[in-house]
Amino acid sequence: MKKILIIVAVVLVLGGVVALSIVRAQSGYTKVLMGTVARENLDSVVSATGQITPKTYVNVGATAFGRITHLFVKEGDHVKKGEILATVENIQPESAVAAQQATIDAAKTDINASLANEKTQQANIDHAKADLDQKKLDYQRAQALYQAQVMSKQDFDAKKAAYDLDVASLAQADAALAQARAQTLSDRGHLQTAVATLRSDQDALNKTVSIAPFDGIVTNEPVREGETVVVGIQNAEGSTLMTLADMSVITAEVKVDETDIVNVALGQPADVTVDALPGKVFKGHVTEVGDQALLRSTGVATSQSTSGVEEAKDFKVVVTLDHPSDELRPGLSATAKITTAHRNEAVAIPIEALVMRDPKQLKEQEEHPGTVAAATTTTQSSQLVQGVFVVSKVKGKDRVHFVPVTTGITGATDIEVLGGIKPGDRIVTGTYRVLRDLKENSLVKQDSSLAAPQNTASSST
Repeated sequence: MKKILIIVAVVLVLGGVVALSIVRAQSGYTKVLMGTVARENLDSVVSATGQITPKTYVNVGATAFGRITHLFVKEGDHVKKGEILATVENIQPESAVAAQQATIDAAKTDINASLANEKTQQANIDHAKADLDQKKLDYQRAQALYQAQVMSKQDFDAKKAAYDLDVASLAQADAALAQARAQTLSDRGHLQTAVATLRSDQDALNKTVSIAPFDGIVTNEPVREGETVVVGIQNAEGSTLMTLADMSVITAEVKVDETDIVNVALGQPADVTVDALPGKVFKGHVTEVGDQALLRSTGVATSQSTSGVEEAKDFKVVVTLDHPSDELRPGLSATAKITTAHRNEAVAIPIEALVMRDPKQLKEQEEHPGTVAAATTTTQSSQLVQGVFVVSKVKGKDRVHFVPVTTGITGATDIEVLGGIKPGDRIVTGTYRVLRDLKENSLVKQDSSLAAPQNTASSST
């Protein structure tokens, strides 16, 4: 029993010595997470949410008052351009068209009669001219005989009277022809009026039939057969028959935060996902970037808002899908990840490795290691410099040195470094609490038991 107690005591003493050695060995060290700077392909992505919308859609409204007699399509049906969608009762416009067609036929008959009358009057003129020529010759001979005192005055007066009568008859025939031609012009005018009225009546009849203006899909049909529709304001109850969308070109209309919109430009690629179709990604590109800021709470443009309250704003961005699917429907919730910048083989580090330091404090820490620098009286960000703590071997021990860096694009977890460090450098990557208080020229030691970040300096986005 005594031997057992002696052995236990020796073990405890040895354990204490080992623990004391470890504590002494680690005294003066700051436990950190480290990573190695590497090159990687880096994408800067702006994420925004919205909904699927067709590039072209139209509300097919009622163009005639009346009861719906037929609905030839239903919601979800695909239709072709020119296809009949619906009809409204057409008894009155159809009767008006038939009556006007009869009026046109009667007008054409009147024109034919007037043309025949013109021909008759022309024949009368020709007959009057021939008779006048004969009477003129007789009158000229009678003048010669009368002057030679061979013909009596009575006979001469008879010849002259016959000649004058034929002159008057020819003038009367000319007047009748002019009247006949005037009647023809009047009848033609009546025909043109009737034709114009027929076009109006035919238009009214055509408006009782709704035709598809383009190939598309019926996305909304708020009415049923037998209901009465009216011509009114678009989208008003009783004036819209259905909504037709052209799904050959599909877009995702999303709202981008005002802090990110400056990085979004036309033509940038985007990946669009739809909540209703998990696992599917649709490729697209930006085709429209809104100029008007929209209030996030109401969606109203700031130029139209009367509220003076400052609040978050968004901008509308339209992404056109390169290869739309028949599974997509207008109104489906969508998320667009727009790639605003891309770098191949960029020098990148985890975003959490970046810290801000005051150069004056760093200098004091370097000149007087082990002392705490006095806090500066100003906290202006213009005096702070962004950089990273680079780890280097000094007499076999790891020490850190703050190195200012310039940065480029920002990825999901990493950020591009344009200058200050190079691939292969070891840097402190965490944790945040350690980096917040880490001093210049401090001794550091890798400790994997600390909460590790999602990506190291050599990870890719």
